[in-house]
Amino acid sequence: MGPANLLICDERGSIVERSDLLLAGQVGRRWVPVAEDDLVPIPEGTKVFFLPGSQAVGWDAETGRPRVLRKARAVAAMLQAGYTRTHLPAAAYPEHRPPQYGDHAYLPLWAYAAVGWRDGAMAAAAFRIDPLTHSETCHYDDRDIAPRVRRRVKSEGGNRLVRHLGRCALEYHCFAAKNLFMDRWEAPLPTAPTCNARCLGCISRQPADCCPASQDRIDFVPTVQELAGVAVPHLGRVPRAIVSFGQGCEGEPLTVAPILEAAVREFRTRTDRGTVHLNTNGSLPDALRRVARAGLDSVRISLNSPVPETYRAYYRPRGYGFGDVVESVRVAAGEGLYTALNLLVFPGVTDLPAEVDALERLIDETGLQMVHLRNLSLDPRLYLDHLPAALLEAGEPLGLRRLALRLKRRFPRLDLGYFNRSKEDFDAPLVDALPWARPGDPSVPT
Repeated sequence: MGPANLLICDERGSIVERSDLLLAGQVGRRWVPVAEDDLVPIPEGTKVFFLPGSQAVGWDAETGRPRVLRKARAVAAMLQAGYTRTHLPAAAYPEHRPPQYGDHAYLPLWAYAAVGWRDGAMAAAAFRIDPLTHSETCHYDDRDIAPRVRRRVKSEGGNRLVRHLGRCALEYHCFAAKNLFMDRWEAPLPTAPTCNARCLGCISRQPADCCPASQDRIDFVPTVQELAGVAVPHLGRVPRAIVSFGQGCEGEPLTVAPILEAAVREFRTRTDRGTVHLNTNGSLPDALRRVARAGLDSVRISLNSPVPETYRAYYRPRGYGFGDVVESVRVAAGEGLYTALNLLVFPGVTDLPAEVDALERLIDETGLQMVHLRNLSLDPRLYLDHLPAALLEAGEPLGLRRLALRLKRRFPRLDLGYFNRSKEDFDAPLVDALPWARPGDPSVPT
């Protein structure tokens, strides 16, 4: 099909094609052409927009160099869950300090991807990492969902957690919260109003001068009975049901580990159906062990990097260290939990040689079963400005699609994806077919 041409936002505010320039993307701090193999048609539900204060950057095929368009703004795409981007949007900024976005210095906490125009349609720099369709827009018609939310909130309004999740579903359009009210898939159990990390990309709490948080954080700790009132019916009546602690609208769930432990025990005294899951930053391995022994089925431990310096630059932990996170992975695997990494990927950083080597060592040493390649959602400038300068100069990035292929070649039973798995699927990796592979890829497993 060939490469894509550049899309820009012109001076009238229209998004238009520049047929004289190819699509450029950004990896780390570098502008590069986006190869044909790194493009996919944008899925339904993709958001496409311009970047305020930016200047678009295209690739000039005649000179073999990037070209900055000073009177055009860069265009970006926000893809639905299930897709891993390969390139950031190529954008220049004429001012030394970041341009203002409303009252904030940086862009909202979205996962910005390069997007261009190819064969009469938009194409984004990404690949599909998970075959599950749980994020597709056909499942989220609010004409069906909103009445269900209102009925349940009205009938169970004494449960503060139900009221909180009703707001998440209708105001913040959280897909997990909507799934609860639609009686399907994975339902959320936000529990913790506090956190022991100060992540640059925290979507529930940000400094006033940084970037807007995506939603308010829960401001109470639900009781065990409130948690059971949400979890037990879902586990009992939904096929392949998952209920999960650790959501975008809370802090670190292990900071209230006694509540989690008691709640999991309560769930399991009332039903043995479904999957009880925990999303965590892995900061408190002893607490994780206690919750695991209460009846937890699976855990997903989040990190942006398996390299301590890179990890600390983003998470900025308080009262724990990177060693605790690694120990939590070991504890989870040792306790028999289905153990996944929530790897927050960033083109030109995650795929650097030192990062890839450290990731492979972590997988090899701990025996974890899955890696989620989820896009790190924040303004690229904010992340790059906080990383060690030497990191970005340490070798040539492998490319995120090639990273996925390399992991499957070395660890054939390792599952890769974007969504949590129900216990019925723990022993059946869903990506054996390598949906992102292209003919002739040198690292496709044989």
